[in-house]
Amino acid sequence: MSPTTPTRSTAPSGLRGPQLARLAALIADETRAAMCLALLDGRAWTAGELARYTGVAPSTASEHLTRLIEGGLLAEERQGRHRYVRLAGPQIAQLIEDLSAHAAPPPPPRSLRAASASGAMARARTCYDHLAGRLGTAITDAMLERGLLQKVTGFALTDAGMAWFRELGIDLASTASRGRRPMVRSCLDWTERRPHLAGLAGAALCRHVLDTGWCVRIGKGRALRVSPEGERALGELLGVTAPE
Repeated sequence: MSPTTPTRSTAPSGLRGPQLARLAALIADETRAAMCLALLDGRAWTAGELARYTGVAPSTASEHLTRLIEGGLLAEERQGRHRYVRLAGPQIAQLIEDLSAHAAPPPPPRSLRAASASGAMARARTCYDHLAGRLGTAITDAMLERGLLQKVTGFALTDAGMAWFRELGIDLASTASRGRRPMVRSCLDWTERRPHLAGLAGAALCRHVLDTGWCVRIGKGRALRVSPEGERALGELLGVTAPE
């Protein structure tokens, strides 16, 4: 054996191959992957809802959810006899979205309903707690063009950007002081294959457009529709038009 060949005893102690393999195995199952993607809407789902969504028996769904919870990907909440689960945090959502962006494109829709749903997701959707799709990347591009964001190695909010959020009634400074989540970060959009805004600022902007009714959810999924009020507001604030 070559003296430079690493062995189990000489390999760097920081290598975490077994842990990475276990994490990859959790997401490698199609049902568990579908559950994680559904939970990217940022809301808590019941085990029964996820069973129906993935098309498996409730007992099978429960087994998958237990593995995801034990693996640290999901967090569990119980209210009475109901069991709710959600993604364990924004870092898990980023992991799922990043993996989705690097996966092969999905096959073409086979029905008009599926094509309509796919088109709605591509136009505008939530990515855990921030905006994604063509709307999310258009807003990010507009913020960069107007000097509200700057991009060096990643995204950073400028003084003008902080002032812009304050004008919307959003105090990012006080929000940032209450946790360790980054103010802004870049998230690779899996449909546009370009970055959109995430982090505290991205989450705050998403809450704002939903609370003001600028965007409304389509059904119970992640897809969003820009309202007429939203079209006017986004056009005036950023010069953004609603995705067609």
